[in-house]
Amino acid sequence: MTTTNTKPTTNERVALVTGGNRGLGLATARRLGREGVTVVIGARDETRARAAVLGLREAGVWASAVPLDVDDDASVTDAAERIRREHGRLDILVNNAGILPEATATDAVDPLDPDLFWRTFRTNVLGAVAVTAAVLPLLLESDRGRVVNVSSRMGSLSDQLDPASPYHSLVVPAYQSSKAALNGLTIALAKKLAGTTVKVNAVCPGWVQTDLGGPDNRAAAPTPADEAAEVVARAALMGEAGPSGSFFDADGPVPW
Repeated sequence: MTTTNTKPTTNERVALVTGGNRGLGLATARRLGREGVTVVIGARDETRARAAVLGLREAGVWASAVPLDVDDDASVTDAAERIRREHGRLDILVNNAGILPEATATDAVDPLDPDLFWRTFRTNVLGAVAVTAAVLPLLLESDRGRVVNVSSRMGSLSDQLDPASPYHSLVVPAYQSSKAALNGLTIALAKKLAGTTVKVNAVCPGWVQTDLGGPDNRAAAPTPADEAAEVVARAALMGEAGPSGSFFDADGPVPW
């Protein structure tokens, strides 16, 4: 694709991708950009965010970055204000930022460590709540607002109880319960926003080749980030006939 720094016309969609400077977030930004979406990378590390934006622009995607730490309420508020000031709109929010400290700890982890639960919920759930609340006024101004919560089959209570599930043997309670909570948030928001132009859905991108699952995850995971980004983009770009309050992966609906 030809490199361009020409900003799309104002009728193009604008998307915020949290944790968008690497891994699945960056792949999602690239995928949305190929559809003409103006992408805003939200990231804590400004140096990495700038590098991600440069790479996206070299690939022909119009992208920019905002400093965004989903654990910091002031940072979230500032990012929302900057998006309004610089773009005047927001059509898509991808709540992608997440952590899995149970998989990256170097020592044995107490599965009932309250601090572990707090840190995990602070990012995976409360971070998504804070960002969504901050940008919701902008999404409601869109004629096709979309909220995509990046969840996991490991947050499916049905899947956790299914011996045939490939994730059945995994016991990471803080992460699993945080994604179950994110699924609950998805349903509640979809019900709250029924009758508006905003659709809210949760997606499972699969077991993705990123750093989220620890240093060995890239070699063990079967799904490249670019492939996993397809299901996220599908939810972000769905038309008016698409669902709201649903949970799905590349193969279709996922049980709650």
